[in-house]
Amino acid sequence: MAEQVLVQFRADKALKEEVADIYSQLGMDLPTAFRMFLNKSKQVRGLPFDAVLPAANTREDFRTAFYALREEASEVPEMSLEEINAEISASRAERKRG
Repeated sequence: MAEQVLVQFRADKALKEEVADIYSQLGMDLPTAFRMFLNKSKQVRGLPFDAVLPAANTREDFRTAFYALREEASEVPEMSLEEINAEISASRAERKRG
């Protein structure tokens, strides 16, 4: 295993807590998410996301995309809570198998 180093930085407390909650809901902690960020940065040799200023009409673009997705989702059949939980369990089992 490669030598480990401690990386520290300052962040807004409320932002850190909000982001930690998001990653927790995804099943990971902040250090894991940061390691993923570092590995992806290494892989793409830069930021792992676009770093550009949004276009002036971004709000309208989001609205259009939202309504398009909403229309698309209206055709998807409803799922019961049991079906949703079964799908989640199957996905977790698949992930554990590798």
